Amino acid sequence: MVRQPIFQHTFDTVLFEDLVEVDERGLDELEFGVIGFDSAYAVTHYNAFESSSAGLSPTRVLGRHLFEEVAPCMNNFMVAQRFEDEAELDEVLPYVLTLRMRPTPVRLRLLKSSRSESRFLLVHRQGDK
Repeated sequence: MVRQPIFQHTFDTVLFEDLVEVDERGLDELEFGVIGFDSAYAVTHYNAFESSSAGLSPTRVLGRHLFEEVAPCMNNFMVAQRFEDEAELDEVLPYVLTLRMRPTPVRLRLLKSSRSESRFLLVHRQGDK
């Protein structure tokens, strides 16, 4: 018997509300990176796909400041400042990751809702599904 994924969404179709409600197992089934964080930018969710792609274990990331300790290459006006300035976000932007790796082209999806303290940064690397 083939095990069916419990949480089937793509980088482009997943909704903010789905990410807030799903458990870690569901996040780990996604085929793109998911980094969840709170209003103080402390990482609260770090799925298996992102952990494997970035080479960082959840224990090294969870509870850390996303833009100062985990991904300082995103601590700029294009990414971090958007979460600061905007009450609602659902934006996809092309980006190049450079920290601890050779330059890696990705698409980032920035998600924030005024109805929640949670925020999400989705990472889709070239070649990902």
